[in-house]
Amino acid sequence: MNEYARWTAIVAIAVAIGGPLTLGLFGAMRSRRSNTVGARDARPAADWRLTIASALLYALAFCIVFFIQELFLVIPKALTPGLKATLFHNNHHWDGDNPLARLFQGTGALATVITALAFAAWLKFAPPRSAVMRLFVLWMVFHGFFEALPQVVVGAVFAGNDVGMAMEYLQLSPATKTVAAVLALVAIVVIAIRLIRPLLELAPRDGDIDTAGKRTRFVFRTATLPALMALPLIILFRVPGTIDQVVIVPVAVTIIGISWMQAGAWGVTSAVAGRALPVRSIWGVLIAVALLLLVFQVVLRPGIHFY
Repeated sequence: MNEYARWTAIVAIAVAIGGPLTLGLFGAMRSRRSNTVGARDARPAADWRLTIASALLYALAFCIVFFIQELFLVIPKALTPGLKATLFHNNHHWDGDNPLARLFQGTGALATVITALAFAAWLKFAPPRSAVMRLFVLWMVFHGFFEALPQVVVGAVFAGNDVGMAMEYLQLSPATKTVAAVLALVAIVVIAIRLIRPLLELAPRDGDIDTAGKRTRFVFRTATLPALMALPLIILFRVPGTIDQVVIVPVAVTIIGISWMQAGAWGVTSAVAGRALPVRSIWGVLIAVALLLLVFQVVLRPGIHFY
């Protein structure tokens, strides 16, 4: 590991772990100091339908974005002379030899970023009124970015990952890789913080998010807890497979993205509650998740050959 890669790894660990911890602790101390003696931070009743719907939609969005990533890793290879690609439920594989295969290892991450940008535009300019639909759009933005940006950081350190192979094909210098990794880390923080406001606006009343403590608890119930609840379901989509295929990717995405959202929730004061209709039923989401699970385990698991 060269010096650039070593420093990139150190900065990445600091951003992924140290940054959220520092921000969260600062928020906790500031909130405690701002409370007047005897003041009570009344806790609104938890909406568990919103929590469950968020967990299901988190899993649904993760798997859809992952499918998009793998599909756009496969299609360019399938169109390249000398390469035969196969799409699976948790990975892809190709046979044959062509130098372009290494470049095309970056097309999956590019596709998920484009997906995230499209859903981000939807969320900003025409946000759905339904809380369920708005959560789906939000989690598509989240996963579109957070399933791609960490790959840039990893690729700057280890040439063997998908984006790292594309960087090697493009013959990027160690310094250029480090710059790309730093920009990706900055984007990770900015995007996570920016997603807090639309999440808080799912609260039914301003009184549910009018203090730092309430905002922190709302984000925990609506994002952090659902993301943790969703992990076993995501793993169910991805088994069987090696631990990196099945477990490491969803856990890493969750830690990197959700930790910043949870840590920064206290400081987002611009959210206006009541922007979405409450969750009335989770049956539609359950059916969508069940159907996608069938696709992953019945259709994709044996492999789809693109040749």
